[in-house]
Amino acid sequence: MPKSSAPRLSVRKTFKLYIGGAFPRSESGRTYLVDGDNVALASRKDARDAVVAARKAQPKWAAATAYNRGQVVYRVAEMVEARRSEFKALGTAGDEVNAAIDRLVWYAGWSDKIAQVAGNANPVSGPFFNLSSPEPTGVVGVIAPPSLLGLVSVVAPVIVTGNTVVVVSGGPQVAVTLAEVLATSDVPGGVVNILTGHAAEIAPWLASHDDVNGLDLTGVDDPALAVELEQAAAGTLKRVRRAGTTDFTADPGLAPMTAFLETKTVWHPKGF
Repeated sequence: MPKSSAPRLSVRKTFKLYIGGAFPRSESGRTYLVDGDNVALASRKDARDAVVAARKAQPKWAAATAYNRGQVVYRVAEMVEARRSEFKALGTAGDEVNAAIDRLVWYAGWSDKIAQVAGNANPVSGPFFNLSSPEPTGVVGVIAPPSLLGLVSVVAPVIVTGNTVVVVSGGPQVAVTLAEVLATSDVPGGVVNILTGHAAEIAPWLASHDDVNGLDLTGVDDPALAVELEQAAAGTLKRVRRAGTTDFTADPGLAPMTAFLETKTVWHPKGF
């Protein structure tokens, strides 16, 4: 093609939502500017669509072997490693990218071990086996911190234990870039759904939604909003995790994983 003397206009990126493995715009058509970038502004209809996608994906994801879920989370770590320059271009420090990758690998390693730590054989009187085994809660709404390490630290423990998530992110560029990683990391569509927008607008709909089983409020920095969400979640007996001020560089322990596990206890007669 002949060279043109006219200046070339670059293609501006719109940071879209991530629902059911696809990247739709908000059904409302709304957008907002974040540091000069055009970002889709999620609505309550988008939140409902994300919950439907998460619920549809949850049974198959929970039925996968724990080892397989660990492999998938490890694959996410590989892809973040490969695309570290994109996260750094968004202002994420190299040390934080390293920590996020290490955190993903750490949780991947726990995938087939958490059941042995959180479950056990209970001593009972009588000719029975009594076994307690952890099972995923289901669909979890996550109000995520804006940083990459914070986002990974609240999403990874929820999905590695067999839950699916609907994430409301305060750091849209980082969150959507992570969504692009997830879309190429063998994570089934619907396991992770990411909504960009304002937590005060979207989170109350997740808190009161009958088909959401748990709520992680780690990214909520307004105490009044946190109380409002806890009260809304009580109407459907959701599990609620309110971590408060969190140092994401510290050892997270097992609490982020066990927060959204339920214990099933089985009695079985002993054979003779």
